[in-house]
Amino acid sequence: MEFRELAVSGAWEITPRLIGDPRGIFLELFKEAVFVEATGRSLDLRQANCSVSAAGVVRGIHFAQVPPSQAKYVTCPKGAVLDYVVDIRVGSPTFGSWDSVLLDDIDRRAIFVSEGLGHMFVSLEDESTVVYLCSAPYAPGREHGVNPRCETLGIRFPETARDGSPLTLELSDKDSAAPGLLEARDLGLLPGFEEQQAYVRSVAAWHDH
Repeated sequence: MEFRELAVSGAWEITPRLIGDPRGIFLELFKEAVFVEATGRSLDLRQANCSVSAAGVVRGIHFAQVPPSQAKYVTCPKGAVLDYVVDIRVGSPTFGSWDSVLLDDIDRRAIFVSEGLGHMFVSLEDESTVVYLCSAPYAPGREHGVNPRCETLGIRFPETARDGSPLTLELSDKDSAAPGLLEARDLGLLPGFEEQQAYVRSVAAWHDH
């Protein structure tokens, strides 16, 4: 299992070792000791979610207030999605930047997104199934979003599905109506970089004890 920190600090791409024979494959999806060694913190699992999406479906950009926000360890056991992490932390050196990882049922990578970061994915195939291991339960009053089409972010979306056919993006009404990055900042919805960093350090310190 290999970890690679992404361009947005606090997010990692995880590539598992696939053990295969003519019967199929086996992999370790999550291993706490390796995770802690790579990230310097633990993942306190409080909720697990699963979504199934048609090709072109966009889910995000979603985040929750800090604290406790919601860290996510995300995999795609069936199909394929292009998964994005977005730096929405006001005061961050990389505020407004983003990075992406292909999650699919071939390489079977995962992505870990720390608390206080924005998360989104685009489904590249019908019935793409995404599983999220979350550090906190869903809390409707503390959940927010940033519009994926925000010009300030300038996110590059995939143009074709996994089979090469043109991809038509589909956003929910809620995500389409979400404010842009700067509007969300001015509304006081976004986490502060120092606040987010302090909370993540407290999670690491709790693990050390």
